[in-house]
Amino acid sequence: MEEAPTEASLKRTSLGLDENVEGLLAYLLWWVSGIILLLLEKESDLVRFHAMQSTIIFLPLWIAIKIFSYIPLLGWIIADLLGLIGLIVWIVGMVKAYQGGERYKFPIAGDLAEQWLGKVEV
Repeated sequence: MEEAPTEASLKRTSLGLDENVEGLLAYLLWWVSGIILLLLEKESDLVRFHAMQSTIIFLPLWIAIKIFSYIPLLGWIIADLLGLIGLIVWIVGMVKAYQGGERYKFPIAGDLAEQWLGKVEV
């Protein structure tokens, strides 16, 4: 398993946190923290990428879980499976972001995050 970046290799963000910590925070509250960091972070492209990817993955996933949870039985099973997938993606996203220095891209969402990141300059 990779070690966390050394003190010398960590960059500070405009919010005063290390990039790897702020990248982890982008996933912490699913799409909510992603949107918050997209709005607040001005300098770190790495953090903004993780925040955008978090938003792209977790907002539709959260909406789908809410919709399926209203459908008895089969919908509940699907909502639970989507929740399990969300948990796995959440953990992987936080670990990869904390390892720092890399733009770990989830399939589809990573490419969309890179494309859309330039369009959401604040």
